[in-house]
Amino acid sequence: MVQDIARERVLHNLLERQAEKYGRRTYMYYEDKEFSFVEVNKKANRVVCGLQKLGVAKGDKVAVVMENCPEVIFLMFGLSKLGAVVVPINIYHKGDIMTYMVEHSDSSILVMHSQFIDRLGMVLKKTPKVQTVVVLEGDSDDQAMDSSDTSLVTAVEQIGALGKQVVKWPEFVDNDGLYQQTDVIFSDPIMILYTSGTTGLSKGVLLPQNVLYSQAECFYTWTLELDLHEEDCIYNPSPLFHAQAWHAGVNLALLRGARMVLKKKFSASSHWDDIKRYGCTHSTAFGATNSILLLADPKPDDADNPLKVILGGPASEKLYQEFEARFGAKILEFYGSTELGAPTRNKISYCKPGTCGKRHPDYAIKIVDEDGVDVGVNTPGEVLARPLKQSMMMLEYYKMPEKTVEAWGDLWFHTGDCGFFDEDGFLHFSDRKKDSLRRRGENISSFEVEKVVNSHPAVRESAVIGVQSEFGDDEVMLCLALKPGQILSPEDLIAFCEDRMAYFMVPRYVRYMDDLPKNVVLRVEKYKLREEGVTPDTWDREKNGYKLKR
Repeated sequence: MVQDIARERVLHNLLERQAEKYGRRTYMYYEDKEFSFVEVNKKANRVVCGLQKLGVAKGDKVAVVMENCPEVIFLMFGLSKLGAVVVPINIYHKGDIMTYMVEHSDSSILVMHSQFIDRLGMVLKKTPKVQTVVVLEGDSDDQAMDSSDTSLVTAVEQIGALGKQVVKWPEFVDNDGLYQQTDVIFSDPIMILYTSGTTGLSKGVLLPQNVLYSQAECFYTWTLELDLHEEDCIYNPSPLFHAQAWHAGVNLALLRGARMVLKKKFSASSHWDDIKRYGCTHSTAFGATNSILLLADPKPDDADNPLKVILGGPASEKLYQEFEARFGAKILEFYGSTELGAPTRNKISYCKPGTCGKRHPDYAIKIVDEDGVDVGVNTPGEVLARPLKQSMMMLEYYKMPEKTVEAWGDLWFHTGDCGFFDEDGFLHFSDRKKDSLRRRGENISSFEVEKVVNSHPAVRESAVIGVQSEFGDDEVMLCLALKPGQILSPEDLIAFCEDRMAYFMVPRYVRYMDDLPKNVVLRVEKYKLREEGVTPDTWDREKNGYKLKR
């Protein structure tokens, strides 16, 4: 019985059960295409067969640098069937950060869209572990990906010139889908997601099968009171290199037998047309996207749409009320992390706008002071949590045993976030104890931004902090001191950063200082910089009209 449960709670078995149950009913929409439950399962089988022909076995790592598209989902379920591990990497990373993630994950195969060849060419030169590259024709209209020629043929030629085995996606899946089955259970690893580092490089969060299964289950029970039926549809514009897209989108729709609309990326201009076209009742759109939707000029029929709820946040009480009044949909905020899932949530029956909701019964949570002592109601402290069921959170920080042990002090997972519970049991997020930022739904490591800035020959030292944006999340502010006699304009500094990091990491604010404030052990006192915030002598990229290339 125990072994049966262990094998049932894996993603590919869930897909196979739903394919048998729902057959050719539509599971997923993407642009002008539709995919049934059984079709997704068959395409995943061809992926497994293709992987095995390339020598991929259980436990092997496969890095993925792709925009949202159905092939990412076929690949994910195929790797699940094989017991291999997918490593989705943010498509906007570049340079040493991208190289680090591919190398650190021990990926032996890289699957990519052709338009990323410019940023991945250097990565492939520096990563001898990657021996094979599978390439899919891309059609990005994003300026970040433009180059003189990013066709599939060109990408294949460039990869081949690096001495790598290169396989085109159509050839990769051109098989009968018959593969050698692998025994996979719910505690086996399935995904490595890189989360922003706080005092060092980004950490690879190794997730077991049951995290993706149980989080879909948690979101499902969360939506029971909303009557999420098989006929309903989930709008999923969230990037597939983030957990939210899987937990509240791909896997929730699969578990419920509902439909899902997969978008290449969020677009405010097409959002409501899509919602109406497909009859979407739920959405995974989160973070600044909701604020962006409110920026559009009001229309008399704004509330004439089928959307009931957005499973995400953050949402201030003001934003929550404005959004529901205008569009007729509720924003249900929760607290979560890549490592933990979502241990607190708001529900329709107990929703307090501006909070992160109440504790989910599958988790234990407490708030402690700096000495690890529990604090009382309405008293801020660090949020500690642990699941009450097996394999409901990360297995480890991949190849970082000391970081894993550090996070699990006194058998509680230390989130590094500060907050408090009010008298009604709602969690209020107050600040980040750890030194990371979140901008437009993207986690940013201040360490990684500082590392790039400090590599400039004119820079002596730098410190990155977050300052509040008009959307309620963080804007990146850079404070720096130059070497004696050096001159570096803000425009030149931003251009330097733009070539070496994802667009969302590039600082908006730049403040030049003679020296950064430090304590007696010469650590930068970032709290002082945060207290001062955007000063009169701070340069603002947006006000100065500097446009970033994505």
